[in-house]
Amino acid sequence: MIESTDFVALQDPDVIGGLDHWRTLPIKQQPTWPDPAAAEAASAEIATLPPLVFAGEVDNLRDRLAVAASGGAFLLQGGDCAETFAGATADSIRDRVKTILQMAVVLTYGASMPVIKMGRMAGQFAKPRSSDLETRGDVTLPAYRGDIVNGYDFTPESRQADPRRLVQGYHTAASTLNLVRAFTQGGFADLRQVHSWNKGFASNPANARYEHLAQEIDRAIRFMGACGADFEALKHVEFYASHEGLLMDYERPMTRIDSRSGQAYDTSGHFIWIGERTRDIDGAHVDFLSRVRNPIGVKLGPTTSVDDMKALVDKLDPEREPGRLTFITRMGAGRIRDELPKLLEAIKGMDANPLWVTDPMHGNGLTTPTGYKTRRFDDVVDEVLGFFEAHRQVGTYPGGMHVELTGDDVTECLGGSEQIDEATLATRYESLCDPRLNHMQSLELAFLVAEELSAHPYVRP
Repeated sequence: MIESTDFVALQDPDVIGGLDHWRTLPIKQQPTWPDPAAAEAASAEIATLPPLVFAGEVDNLRDRLAVAASGGAFLLQGGDCAETFAGATADSIRDRVKTILQMAVVLTYGASMPVIKMGRMAGQFAKPRSSDLETRGDVTLPAYRGDIVNGYDFTPESRQADPRRLVQGYHTAASTLNLVRAFTQGGFADLRQVHSWNKGFASNPANARYEHLAQEIDRAIRFMGACGADFEALKHVEFYASHEGLLMDYERPMTRIDSRSGQAYDTSGHFIWIGERTRDIDGAHVDFLSRVRNPIGVKLGPTTSVDDMKALVDKLDPEREPGRLTFITRMGAGRIRDELPKLLEAIKGMDANPLWVTDPMHGNGLTTPTGYKTRRFDDVVDEVLGFFEAHRQVGTYPGGMHVELTGDDVTECLGGSEQIDEATLATRYESLCDPRLNHMQSLELAFLVAEELSAHPYVRP
């Protein structure tokens, strides 16, 4: 692991290079700070703070993603739609980590392949919005852009963008990462404790099925122990942090130069993705993230053309580096089988090998008559199945899944074995932005994906 002292200050314009070229380009989804000088001061303060992740960790992740892109591993990326400062509690973080670990062990055991574990955590505080303003009745206020920008309460004071929230976002991310590292490196994630990951969750059929799988793992571990196996590797889990690289007043000051290589790393997270709304090839976000060494993801919606995809590959992965580029498809259950194969066929004709990941959440949103934003679990499952079908059709690798989830027993997505209906949504709807799969639905999805991977094995290195 690279210590923070191994990152050199970005004071020399020659060192900075092109990292500020984005300032000359069109940019979307940025807040309007009422006091620009205060925003500059907040960014300057963040630039003096230690990195949140380290170059060596980022390099390790890039190597892992390269294996997944070749069909040798599967990426599981999950977490909150939008993290909140108030939600960064030990219990909430622990339950999210536990849910991801449970899903990963289901996938690993059921599909017999390594699973890369990544959270939408420790930085997913900003959200793009379809409108700058929100109107309720006769009152119009700025839209809620996530806790790192403004508050959710519908008052002028809360909705005013506050640059001090940028600094608060950094500190909240740091405390979240500290706890995640403690959980994943301090024995909590030891595979021999697989049963303990279910404690505290409500009893449900998915948990019962998970317990049965945990018993099988126990039996396998006892067998290996009797054969003299060394279990040191079971004690720790690699767990990576990711978020959408949206706010340049946060991402730019978190970008540092690694003294080993002289290259730039965005140290706000291991993996940074570009959203569907900000992937303009000539825009600020694509330009900036083309200049950092992190693995980069790009969300691709159903309107993505082959030319769009090729331009993104050329801009973000000009060296065709394994593990560098991930395409996260969010087509919608009704369109993925028609739209995705076109892109997959085209990529086969390029000298590129991006990792393909499905986001079955964002293309399947709907609003109920009572005003709740929700998704149908059946649509989520159908998009995942369509993702696998498209790859089988073309002969490419389905490399991962990107899911909005929580470890809590919320009622935000319709369906699943709990049969959550529109009336049930109101009982425990807690998300401030988009609906998330609850713990039970997340496990259900993991079992379905494991079955799919097992039923249709791919030739792996």
